[in-house]
Parts: sequence; structure tokens; C-alpha cells
Amino acid sequence: MSCLALSLQPANGPDILVQTREWFPPARALVALSSFRQTRQAFAAGKHQSAEDGDSSLGDDPLAASSGQLIVGVESRYRVVYRLVNGIYVLGITTVDFDDGVNNVFECIGIVNQAVSVVVAACRGVDVTPEKLNRKYAEIYMALDIVLRGVSSIRLAAMLASMHGDSIAKMVHSAIDTESKIRGAENWSNVEIHSVERLASVDAFSNARFELPLDVLAAGDEVAASIAPVQSVVEQQEQTEKKVEEEVEKDPFAASDALTKPEALVGDFKKNKDQAAVSDLTVALAGLEVTTLPPAAATESTHIGVEGFEGNYGGIEFSLGEASLGDTFEGFSDAFGGGLDASEFVGQKKVDKSQGLGGLELLQTGSDAPPAAATASAASGATTPLEDLLVKKSEMKGPEMYVGDVINVEFRESLLARVGLMGVVYLKTLPPKTSDKETEFSFRIDGTRGVKRFVMQSSRVSSLGNGMFHVRTAPSEEPIPILKYSLLPRLTPVPLRVRLIKRHSGTLLSVMIQYVSNPDLPAPLTDVTFVLKLPVDPSVLKVSPKAVLNRSERELRWHVQEIPQKGAPGRLRVRMPVDSSEEDGGEEIEVAGYVKFSAQGTRSLSGVSLLPASEGKTDFFEVNHRYESGVYMFD
Repeated sequence: MSCLALSLQPANGPDILVQTREWFPPARALVALSSFRQTRQAFAAGKHQSAEDGDSSLGDDPLAASSGQLIVGVESRYRVVYRLVNGIYVLGITTVDFDDGVNNVFECIGIVNQAVSVVVAACRGVDVTPEKLNRKYAEIYMALDIVLRGVSSIRLAAMLASMHGDSIAKMVHSAIDTESKIRGAENWSNVEIHSVERLASVDAFSNARFELPLDVLAAGDEVAASIAPVQSVVEQQEQTEKKVEEEVEKDPFAASDALTKPEALVGDFKKNKDQAAVSDLTVALAGLEVTTLPPAAATESTHIGVEGFEGNYGGIEFSLGEASLGDTFEGFSDAFGGGLDASEFVGQKKVDKSQGLGGLELLQTGSDAPPAAATASAASGATTPLEDLLVKKSEMKGPEMYVGDVINVEFRESLLARVGLMGVVYLKTLPPKTSDKETEFSFRIDGTRGVKRFVMQSSRVSSLGNGMFHVRTAPSEEPIPILKYSLLPRLTPVPLRVRLIKRHSGTLLSVMIQYVSNPDLPAPLTDVTFVLKLPVDPSVLKVSPKAVLNRSERELRWHVQEIPQKGAPGRLRVRMPVDSSEEDGGEEIEVAGYVKFSAQGTRSLSGVSLLPASEGKTDFFEVNHRYESGVYMFD
């Protein structure tokens, strides 16, 4: 961001002018200007005191030691670039960002220098006073508005030359003509006729039509007939019949034609009455075909892997006992999937420490301990589950399938450091009490554009190609995971963006958590828990909104009922005193936290959907899909 606002502030007196961009609130600009005025007055008081002691190294400008730049503000910090012209400060306000790729401070300095040129030209010299600025207020206002949006040196020179002679409208709207005259370019009115002639010629040639004589067409047909190969009518009919047979789609689960043939094993052998041929062994074995053994290289293990622009994703190696299909399916549980593209994520800013977060214990993102009331009720009524007493379960009409996604995200400040999504396709069969038959059907998976890798439970599922699978398994009481997959990091949806901001002023630590929901979620997030790990056990704590403090774990928990999909960003604030001070120069206080949520809906978070193998069949029922947070951290 180059420059957000320009202002003229006298050394003594109220501000003369404030010019901001359309999307930058003037209230924030006034806050930055007020902070600059207070800092300047504080520096002036210190300079006056040092002058009484005999130190006059700072000169006339009380901010001369700041090199023309000053950072102001506490919660919202801004960089103010200033120039002093005869008691009038020309100020440029920009953001505080030490990354030169994001904020070019030299561009803001150039805009402030152009504003100084406008002020000097309006006052006809460096004798700049508030009275002279008020006389040319309209011209200065329009000129600074143009300078704030960016202006070339040619147009700036033309504006300064016409500030006292011509009207404001000519100064504002003479940009194109002025640059054309100075650069020596021709006027558009002189060269417009050439463009019109070219468009007319193109239109005339594109609409031109002509016809060939009939004798020329007849001669062309005779030549084509003599060159083309002659095919009989019978061959053409056979080719047409073959094409029709190829176009008919074959059912992969149709019964084989061999079942309809009569059993004739002995009758297929032809009897040979020649006794000499029967006694000769070479003649008897002449009609047998012996399959040759495969080469030695074919007995080696086969590795099937996938490589993409994000690196080697790994694969499955067959014919090895230690890397079987079952081991690969069960071991496919890495939180962030592996094979991440380093160019899509930020680097590690903080140095790794031997201990956890500031010497505290690691974050516990697993399930919490059950409450005492639930434990007591389970012990008293262990024979009858509580859910059977309160909720009447609906009977299953057939096999049910759903997708369970686990999203893992790590934020560093407002940047997305790592992301990974692990999905599992579950199959819930009819209970063994209802049916003892095996569950067998085919299904199709759609929406796999962002899938990086699929792993099957080979003992229950087989792939038919083109996204189709066939499942066959025995009935079970619990849902059975049959497929696992992971998404590409660049195509992984992030349901909730979280940003942590901390300020350490003296012995006071202020922390704010900002969060906003993804507007493309299937449904709004509900019952979201934000957990903040505190660096110390606070004696005094001020939070907004209300939160629950766990002193034994040094955790602060907020419970948000619902986060709207297209609402304003939410804020969670906490302020506490700490032992160390910012001026001590000790280690930086580390604050981190995590988020816990879960949701259900008719659409999965990853976009993967389950469909029947053919339309019109209901071999299974697709129920609500689930997704929940795994390692969802922010620091």
C-alpha cells in the first residue's frame, strides 16, 4: 500500500486539509494525525528542555531525528511520512509493514514530495502560510486528490504551471492532451479516420461471397471419385454393424455367455482311430499349448506412485509383506497429507524451541474427559443406553454411506501456513440381527477434481475404473471405512480463517482473535469453541465477550453459538498483566490457541459426492456428511 491519505497540519493550529482514498475511513486518518500531533508536541517539549541544558543538536525541527518518518498509534499503527515547509507539515499516511514487497515506503515518500511541490507552487514560493493556503484551497484540494491517486511528472508540471492562470476544470481534465503534446504524439482526431477505414475494409472482406460454376463442381466430384478407394456394399454394411456393436455399452456385472452353453467336456475332443498316432507321444502333445514362464524381472515388487507439480505423493508397493494393502490403508493418517508445495505456504518465522509454547505443555486437541454426571448415569443405567430411552431410532431401509472429512489448518498471524484435508468414505450396513447376507453393490464417486490420492480397503472394495467401485462385505454394527483420500493443498477449502493479534505494552499484554467464516460452506458453523493458551496464570483478567478460565490448564475458552457465513468478522479480546516488561529485552511472549468445531450437511466439505453406479438404482442411501476440525491452530 503506497499512500492512504495526505494532510496539511500547521505547527500551531488545527489541520487545514485531509485528503483520503475512497475506501480509507477519514476517522482513522484523523486518529493518526492526532497521534502525530501529540508525538510532535512531546518531542518539542523534550527539545525545549534539552536546549535549556545547552544541547542544540536537534535543530529547529523537533522531529529532525526521525528521518522524516514516524510510527504512531497503539492498536492501529500507521507510518507517517512528513515534510516541514515554513511551519506547515505536509503529511502522508501509510501502513506499517516492514516487508518491502507489500509496502513500498519510497513510493509514499515520492507522493509527499509531489504534495510539497503543489503547496509551494500554490503559495508562489516557500513562504507557506495558512492564509495563502486558504486563498488557493480549491486548487490545492483538487491537485492533492490527483497526486494521491498517482500522477506522472509531465502532468504534475502541467498542473503546477496552470494553477494560477487557468481554471480548475482545465487543470484536472487536461492530462491526456498535455502528455500527448509534450511527448509529440498525434491527436486522436487526426488518426481516427485511418482506424475507420481499416474496420470498413475488414467488414467488406468478411462479408464477401462467391459461387463456383456447376462444371467446376462436377469436375471436382469426378476427381474425388477416382482418387477414393472402392469399397463394396457388403464391406460397408459389416463396418456399420461393428460400429453399432462397439457403441452398445456392456454391463460389467452381466452374466457370462459361458453359462448358457451346454456342458460338453468330453464331446469337444475328437477321437483319432489311428493307433499309431495314439502311441506316439509327440503327436498326442502337438495340439497342447504350454504357457511360458515369465522372466525373473516380473517376480520383483511393483510400485505404483503418483508424481505431480507438488512433488512425489507416494504410492502402494505390492508383493511385499511389510507394505501390504491393509498396512497402507491403516497408515494413511497423516494430518497434513505430505507432499506439500512449499511455494504455496509461508516459511517458518520463529525458531524452533525444545519446549512447547513458552515452556507450557503441548496443546491437547483430543476429546475432553466426560463429565461426572454422564459417568454416573452410565454406571447406574449400564443396561439401557440413554439415547435409546430419549430418542427413537429410525429403522434402516438399506445400506447407508456418508463422507467424513477432517480439516487440519495452521495459521501464523493472518497467513495460512499449512493446510490438509483427510476424508474417509464410510459404509453402514444393515445390522447382523436384521440380515446375515453380505452387502454387495456398486457406486460411483463424483467431485474428485481436487483429490490428490485415494486408498482403498482392498478386502472389501475393488476399483472398476472411471471413478466406479464395487463393495462386498459382511454386515457390521459399526460404520466401516472403505475409502480414504486427501486433497491438494491449493484446492482445500478453509472453513474458518483465524487471526491472532497481540500487543505487549509495558507489563500489560493484550490479545485479540479475529475470525470469519467461509461464505461457500454448506451450512453456518455452530457450537464453535476457541481455546487460547495463556503464558502465565493471570491474577487480573479482562475479557470480551464472556469466557471460561481453566487455571490448572492455563486455558481461556470462548463458546460461539453460530458464525454467519457472510457476516462481519468476529472478535475475542483479552487483557492481562504479565511479569516481564517490553523494555527488559527478554524473550518474546508466545501466545497460541486452537479451534474445535464439527458440522453435518447434505454436501461434504471436500466436494466429494457418492452416486449409484447407474441411474434409477437405489443400492444404498446417501445420508448426511460430516466434517470436523483436527489440528486447527493459530499463533
